[in-house]
Amino acid sequence: MTTRLEGLIQDSSPTREERNVAETQTDPDLIDESVEHPLATDGDEVTQAADDSELAAAATDPVSEAAKKITWSRILGFGVAPLLAIVLASAAAVLWWHDTTVRDSDIAQAESTTSARDATVALLSYQPDKADAQLHAASALLTGNFKDSYAKLTNDVVIPGAKQKQIASVATVSAVASVSASPRHAVSLVFVDQTVTVGNGAPTATSSAIRITLDKVENRWLISGFDPV
Repeated sequence: MTTRLEGLIQDSSPTREERNVAETQTDPDLIDESVEHPLATDGDEVTQAADDSELAAAATDPVSEAAKKITWSRILGFGVAPLLAIVLASAAAVLWWHDTTVRDSDIAQAESTTSARDATVALLSYQPDKADAQLHAASALLTGNFKDSYAKLTNDVVIPGAKQKQIASVATVSAVASVSASPRHAVSLVFVDQTVTVGNGAPTATSSAIRITLDKVENRWLISGFDPV
């Protein structure tokens, strides 16, 4: 009986190799820490793969790129186009203003110099028997205070002297130049040769330069200043 029981105990007891395997599996010091948990590794790889996939999709998504291009096109279209139109309109306005100003100045210069030349001849030319009519007609070419001064001088001195002493005056303009000219105001420099004859005496010739100021009144260039220089 004892021998049989011992045999059963021996048969059921683990062998040395089995004990070594069991100790290795249960001893924490003998477990290989380099072995990663398969589930944890698979989860991290799945998460990283999903993130990489989303980034790649966002970077290469043609719809997203097209949306960006459309957005910038709209921004440029609605922002640059009106600004460009304003710049072009402003440039056109400046060019139009400059062209109009130059053209008006040229017209004023031509008209004022012609008026200065013709008025100077009329103011300084008269005959003894016609001095009254001639000098009164010349006063219509004047304006402002100068017109009043000229009328007083001719009525009080020139016309009576021309009649009494038989004085004749002939004026010619040798040259005229525009000093400044605007649509309503101009200054011209007139060079005058004047010949005066008293009775039967010899003619006396003089030359002078006169600075003439003109103002445009009702579409006519009238002299407002007559200053020898």
